[in-house]
Amino acid sequence: MNSTSDITQRGIIEKLKALRLLPVIDIPSVAVAAPLARLLVLNGMPGAEITFRTAHAAQAIAAMREAEPTLLLAAGTVLRRDQIIQAMDAGADVVVSPGFNPDNLRYCLDQGIPMIPGVNNPSQIELALSFGVNHLKFFPAEASGGVPFLQALAGPFPDVMMMPTGGIGPHNVNAYLALPTVMACGGSWMVDPASLLAADWTALAARIRLAIKQTQQGG
Repeated sequence: MNSTSDITQRGIIEKLKALRLLPVIDIPSVAVAAPLARLLVLNGMPGAEITFRTAHAAQAIAAMREAEPTLLLAAGTVLRRDQIIQAMDAGADVVVSPGFNPDNLRYCLDQGIPMIPGVNNPSQIELALSFGVNHLKFFPAEASGGVPFLQALAGPFPDVMMMPTGGIGPHNVNAYLALPTVMACGGSWMVDPASLLAADWTALAARIRLAIKQTQQGG
């Protein structure tokens, strides 16, 4: 990664650390993308991971970028090179993958594209470090050992920063955020699919504000 790309990646990581929470969202239709972007910013959560689990993910990212240019937009569940290209063309700041694909990571590094690859064991972490990457997604967090597992990993990998996702919610998010090796937590509870599908902006705003309040108060 060249120096400009490295600066960009560091800037994204710092934004994630400031956010602490990153809602992971399956956009049900492009129509809700722009209003959702404005809602997130208005209610103090200026970031989102838009997954490529839906066919219109790239369109949604583009609509959100146009509506709120300062929003931190991650493209999630990125599995293929064409998805990486679509995400960046749409205006994503960073691509996030659930697993570790060396070819995709190498492509991103060569192209200067910020990427947070997924890991859930020491061998994958060592492989990431061999690429010079130490900011990683920990997925699926709870199923892979959760907080105790991350605490154990901190011994041999003290400089690796994780973004746990998977099985995280109001009941355990603060336990993750208390770990010095956790930069932010991802999850779907902050923007619940039912409210988003119904375009219930009042319910979504309340849920977002509650998530922020709970993490600020430590529970």
